[in-house]
Amino acid sequence: MTTIARRNDNLLEDIQTRLPDLNKSERKVAEAILRDPTAATRYSIASLAREASVSEPTVNRFCRAFSATGFPDFKIRLAQSIATGTPYVGQHVQPDDTVAQFADKIMLSTMANLDRARQTLSERELTRAIDYLIQARQIHFFGMGGSAPVALDAQYKFFRFNLPVMSYSDALMQRMVAAGCTTGDVIVTISYTGRTRESIDIARIARDNGAIVIGITNPGSPLADVCTALVSVAPTENTEVYMPMSSRIVQLAVIDVLATGVTLKRGKDFQHHLKNIKESLRPTRFPEAGSED
Repeated sequence: MTTIARRNDNLLEDIQTRLPDLNKSERKVAEAILRDPTAATRYSIASLAREASVSEPTVNRFCRAFSATGFPDFKIRLAQSIATGTPYVGQHVQPDDTVAQFADKIMLSTMANLDRARQTLSERELTRAIDYLIQARQIHFFGMGGSAPVALDAQYKFFRFNLPVMSYSDALMQRMVAAGCTTGDVIVTISYTGRTRESIDIARIARDNGAIVIGITNPGSPLADVCTALVSVAPTENTEVYMPMSSRIVQLAVIDVLATGVTLKRGKDFQHHLKNIKESLRPTRFPEAGSED
């Protein structure tokens, strides 16, 4: 699979992804590393054990669990991970965080997850999805919960392409729209987890009626398995514990990528149409300071 600037063997990402599955002692080591990965590369094994409030054998077991031969090998891989990618992978907001601390965590986590999405987006998947969108007779964007605003944003962007576009956040409406679809219709279903039963059932209904279903979702999910085409967005936060934050921003960025791809595929002749839409907004705004308008 062709990917865009994909990075291999990112230890920090691996630690963050496996964090929920670690036992209590291992999680303490992981959290100590993720609090300050750069500082962790300078620790001795005794220093990291003190920082994590665990024993030195626990640190050694943790390193071996991540395929390191020992603590020195683990630190080398950690330094390589920092050097080749976004140093901050993600920290959860804590009850005693100051405003500055939780604001910084949210912003940095969003930046890191956007960077991860940038590295793992598949050019082949994007190209296939854009081709389907270009050929669509009409497009429906489906999103529930935290993905609903993303579907609405997609409607705002894609209506400019001079074809029928609607977004739906209600499961019953989605089901009825899917049942009424025919060949030539495209449904883009947006789901962070890809495990919502309604979304999967609705995708099946749409496909059974001849529609193309594009999923913007977790590549290993049940929803991904029933879609015609997939734009993979791997999960980076536990939305069952935390409200979705950076995941929503990543989805919005993917919508922008798809909209840009459709615009470029339409060619230069289509630019005049987009310009007319933009110009229609000019009378609704006060002129900028110093403007002669």
